[in-house]
Amino acid sequence: MGRERIGIYGGTFDPMHIGHFRIAEALVEAFSFDRLFFVPAHIPPHKRGASITAPHHRYAMLALATEHSPRLLVSAIELDLPSQPYTIETLGRLAAIHPGADIFFIMGGDSFAEIDIWREYERLLTEYRVIVASRPGPTEAGDLTRHLPSELRSRVIDLRGGKRPGTSECETPHIFLTDFVRENVSATGIRRAVSAGESIEDLVPMPVARYLAKYGLYRK
Repeated sequence: MGRERIGIYGGTFDPMHIGHFRIAEALVEAFSFDRLFFVPAHIPPHKRGASITAPHHRYAMLALATEHSPRLLVSAIELDLPSQPYTIETLGRLAAIHPGADIFFIMGGDSFAEIDIWREYERLLTEYRVIVASRPGPTEAGDLTRHLPSELRSRVIDLRGGKRPGTSECETPHIFLTDFVRENVSATGIRRAVSAGESIEDLVPMPVARYLAKYGLYRK
């Protein structure tokens, strides 16, 4: 029996939208994940001072959106701590919880563009398999690795254009660039639409739309 493959999809998810959901589904299939965990951040260290929706709301929306997807789960590992952990710390805790599993950390292209300001980012990109899920837009087109040292750039496997990873490529840590899902939707745009009273039913899973309406989130 092979080693378990676990995807760890970190982010603020404020709110979770169809782009997040479809990226997760695509990566589960492309990388043959046994499970993929959404890991909502308490308050990301690089976003401290920003206005972010309360963690329990963001967790609830993720749980509702993934209720009928057996391999998509939600972890409260960052929300259960009294402090605000860095990603490298969270991945270490998850590796201890799932010994022997191959862990793939999933992040958006916008976050990857700022990875060099993260705590111990070189260690993160060296010790863990990292999947960059890029989406349409000038920030995430072209060379996504220009800000990385040359030794890290050599670890990049570009799967953009719908290519799938080889079995041997997944056996050791690499940085995988992907663009399996191309919806141009953002959490910022959804918050603005809700504030303006516009419909978001095509932008978020239906349970999320109902939750936002019920609790009045993002309204002025």
